[in-house]
Amino acid sequence: MSTDLSTRLKNPSYQAFALLRTGFTVAPILFGLDKFTNILTEWTAYLAPWIDNLVPGDAMTAMRIVGVIEILAGLLVGFAPRIGAYIVALWLAGIIVNLLTFPGFYDIALRDFGLMIGALALARLAQAHAGDGVT
Repeated sequence: MSTDLSTRLKNPSYQAFALLRTGFTVAPILFGLDKFTNILTEWTAYLAPWIDNLVPGDAMTAMRIVGVIEILAGLLVGFAPRIGAYIVALWLAGIIVNLLTFPGFYDIALRDFGLMIGALALARLAQAHAGDGVT
């Protein structure tokens, strides 16, 4: 059942959905773009050596591929959050595995676990608001 925008915006559940959708759209896109510039950090430092050995090319090439995937995932959340949120959650699970397989980044893995839970919550909220025009 469809409701008007003012009614939706007063609904705390819809507000949570909108906040999570915005965050999980913008953050992956910005982080993905930064994989090409390394303004925020040197991203290759976060790539487990065993993964670096699996992917073709060097670590920077791998990070650029990661960047493209992150940009696409952010766009998918923006346009189709019921699907995109699950894709982002799976992507975060992969990042967590990567970070847990070599020392020094366990704190970031824990942070990404929290983000993964947020992405799963977004997927459920997107399903709950599917009748409100959410794709």
